[in-house]
Amino acid sequence: MALAYPFSAIVGQDDMKRALLIASVDQEVGGVLVFGDRGTGKSTAIRALAALMPKMDVVGGCPYNCAPDAERPGLCAQCRPGEDAGKEKVRSEPMPVVDLPLGATEDRVIGALDLERALRDGEKAFEPGLLARAHRGFLYIDEVNLLEDHIVDALLDVAASGENVVEREGLSIRHPARFVLVGSGNPEEGELRPQLLDRFGLSVDVATPTELTSRISIVRSRDEFDRDRAAFIKRFQRKEGKVRKQIQNAREHLGEVELPDSVVELAARLCIALGTDGLRGELTLIRAARALAALEGAKEVTSEHLQTVAPLVLRHRLRRDPLDEAGSGARITRAMEELFAA
Repeated sequence: MALAYPFSAIVGQDDMKRALLIASVDQEVGGVLVFGDRGTGKSTAIRALAALMPKMDVVGGCPYNCAPDAERPGLCAQCRPGEDAGKEKVRSEPMPVVDLPLGATEDRVIGALDLERALRDGEKAFEPGLLARAHRGFLYIDEVNLLEDHIVDALLDVAASGENVVEREGLSIRHPARFVLVGSGNPEEGELRPQLLDRFGLSVDVATPTELTSRISIVRSRDEFDRDRAAFIKRFQRKEGKVRKQIQNAREHLGEVELPDSVVELAARLCIALGTDGLRGELTLIRAARALAALEGAKEVTSEHLQTVAPLVLRHRLRRDPLDEAGSGARITRAMEELFAA
């Protein structure tokens, strides 16, 4: 297995790193979309975060990574009460990070009939797909804007329900499929379908650094990593440990972070001012703000947390205004200045 570039060694791109950390603390935030120029560290950051994630307990023999303490709706058929199949002792596994390649077939993504067992034993059996492997982990799609429509449709169904339903070749299978959806791409190569865009909780635009010292630092670090990966990773071992501990503490104390009514009101006022559709904007705002507060070790969410995450949450949820030449980021900043100054 190739060694991943250390997350703490990434220079700049603070919004992207913050968004990924927030999504790693609370899966309910809804995933991260990273759009920007080629060669700006999008894939590097995502794979680096995966190496930081703590291990998780899974039911032994379960192909869907079911948690031993999960309630019935969050368990597959063989792990539900009364079923003995697959109930071996609990084991600890790395959090899955599954790549969904652009050329993947629908059968490979959602699962299909296990042809080998069908031909060998004459029995119908289900072969889990990428969505099953990604349960309780990350599903990463590079060049997400180039994904084929029928794969996008499958992802939308699962993202909405948290369950993968397969009805084909005489099979009728349901299994849990909850994961953090992470996508990256270059907007010059095509736009993302609005339905899928709305499923991402956070959106980040990354650009090529223009500051000379930053570019030199990035090039030197990458060159050192490529020449001796083990030595480079060892240099950042302590920093990586701190970030890993920060994520673990935030996940453990997320439920203890208080959410004042005043912050919820500010979130609602901001979404009203920007004219966002539905209530997903407010819900994601308060969840992301709570996750950020947990990362910082705060006991309650503040307006500062809300202001920090607002551009990440709302940038991709605004309707295009042909009469306003300012980008979505500028519109959010303007609305926050008017709201929080009042």
